[in-house]
Amino acid sequence: MSLIDVKSFAAGQWITPDANARMIENAVTGAPLGRAGNDALDVQEMLDYARKTGGPALRALTFHDRARMLKALAAELGKHKQALYDLSFATGATQSDHMVDIDGGIGTMFVFASKGRREMPDAHVYLDGDVEQLSRNGTFLGQHIATSMQGVAVHINAFNFPVWGMLEKLAPTLLAGVPAIVKPATATSYVTELAVKIMLDSGILPAGALQLVSGGLGDMLDRLTCQDIVSFTGSAQTAFKLRSAPHILRNSIKFVAEQDSLNASILGPDAVMGTPEFDLFIKEVHREMTTKAGQKCTAVRRIIAPQAQVDDVIQALSARLAKTVIGDPQLETTRMGALVSGSQKRDVLEKIKIIGSEAERVYGDPDDFAVQGADAEKGAFLPPMLFHCGDPDGATRVHDTEAFGPVSTIMGYRDLDHAIALVNRGEGSLVASVITHDPEVAREVALGAGAFHGRLYFNNRDSMKESTGHGSPLPHMVHGGPGRAGGGEELGGVRGVMHYMQRTAIQGSPDILTAIGRKWAPGATEKPAPAHPFTRTFTDLEIGETIHTDPREITLDDIAHFANFTGDTFYAHMDDAAAKRNPFFPGRVAHGYLLLSFAAGMFVEPNEGPVLANTGLDSLRFMKPVEAGDTIKVRLTVKHKTPRNEEYGEVRWHVTLTNQDDELVAEYELLTMNAYNA
Repeated sequence: MSLIDVKSFAAGQWITPDANARMIENAVTGAPLGRAGNDALDVQEMLDYARKTGGPALRALTFHDRARMLKALAAELGKHKQALYDLSFATGATQSDHMVDIDGGIGTMFVFASKGRREMPDAHVYLDGDVEQLSRNGTFLGQHIATSMQGVAVHINAFNFPVWGMLEKLAPTLLAGVPAIVKPATATSYVTELAVKIMLDSGILPAGALQLVSGGLGDMLDRLTCQDIVSFTGSAQTAFKLRSAPHILRNSIKFVAEQDSLNASILGPDAVMGTPEFDLFIKEVHREMTTKAGQKCTAVRRIIAPQAQVDDVIQALSARLAKTVIGDPQLETTRMGALVSGSQKRDVLEKIKIIGSEAERVYGDPDDFAVQGADAEKGAFLPPMLFHCGDPDGATRVHDTEAFGPVSTIMGYRDLDHAIALVNRGEGSLVASVITHDPEVAREVALGAGAFHGRLYFNNRDSMKESTGHGSPLPHMVHGGPGRAGGGEELGGVRGVMHYMQRTAIQGSPDILTAIGRKWAPGATEKPAPAHPFTRTFTDLEIGETIHTDPREITLDDIAHFANFTGDTFYAHMDDAAAKRNPFFPGRVAHGYLLLSFAAGMFVEPNEGPVLANTGLDSLRFMKPVEAGDTIKVRLTVKHKTPRNEEYGEVRWHVTLTNQDDELVAEYELLTMNAYNA
């Protein structure tokens, strides 16, 4: 069988491996599979191509344009899932593992596409937070904005998730408008190469938006600038070496790290044998030990159970592990495949010697286990191995040594404070889970252990049918952790996009802020509406377009009728003496919702037109009471416009209600859906 040449894609060209390429092995058979690497790559040309070609093309697109691009890329990858599955079997991964890596990666890209359309503007500037009034009369304002970094993102990925690991970084990077150079781990780079080829061949990406290095980066990191970003996933040792390089430190180059960690799972004191929580705990730990043969940065490495439950956990978990069929991942009966390579297998064996110095192996013998459909000696196979540490307080290595494979150590705790102390001994992890039906247990762990973990996962009988699992990072939530986990925060929706953007504080007049953010700031110039705004299409409406209504008097009959009609007979609206005893009211006052109802009647155009629906109110505030005999008038201003689909977009209106003395009595933002065409 001929070897696979895993190519790089540099400056618009596919580059084949050279004579110094590194050999890649088939994890299942141990046989040579391919080669990757080319020391002659012109890394400066790659950086220039990204900065001068890819960056400007991406920055010319709005966030919504980029989101649509991500959606199209995800759909294209979905058409080729089977080819990616077929190739991934050589990494030792099972079909179930493929669902985590390939389907999970595609799903992550879809989520970022959706969030880009729903949570980011159809513009080039992202507004971070509300406008700050920096002067008494509001003529000098402040606003935080985020704009695309004008460099390149270098993604250094781990071997265990060749597709998801790439896409979970690539999606927020492209959404931010930054080109990427992807460097996958060599051992599984052939799967990443296929995914990159699918995306490039689709023609969806602008030139220079995505490049691939299969092999070493050479001196690329020494050529980065303050506009570039490094996003790394891998060992803490490698991360430290890269991020502490003088060039990285001297130029304050952004370095986002997601490192290995000693993740833990706590069995709550209430989750005794026979409860749904106990069974759930065994199921979760088993899954984390065997999925991807334990080669997950989020896998459970330390099992923390009440001392009285330790023997029950060992017995139940061992029985479940004994049913796990190890073998050729292409066989339907296989539940755990091989590790990614012989070198990774050797590394795990070295690490279990260290763990074994403080803990006893109670399940799994690396010298005696069955493998179905493959040769255990030639392939990178290991059985799941469970250790028991009888003295977790006196131990050190079980809290700082990660065997990156199907290995976990159980230890007992005396009380919940002891459990929290043990879980924190990992000195920073990506995730810790707690299986409990007691909300107070969950609260105590959150308060005591939250500072040491990037994510806390709680599960029990109420949530287990829909929960995603201890080891599943979701694009909606932050993925990262403090301390030895790297201190980074990937994913997390728009938070992940912010790694590739620069936050800048802008200060100026309302008109200046409106022009920069394409969002009307209070105090900015109002544009007289050429016709009632509700008769104008989404496309025709302009930011700042405003109408002022005629005033309307509020009468005592209005207040009484509204109270009786709605049933809201709160004393401040019905009893003058009682209202005067309230420090907020001068006497009997109008309902706030009466004012809103009257306001709508004052500015609404009743006839059929481009306004399709009122979808809500935001930031509603009542500033001053309105008494019978007062008048109110309304100002309605187009504040912001956001396209939603091919037929209509969302218009955000700034609405103010003032009284006869021009004092502000209420303020809110109205949301409507408006058609593009009349």
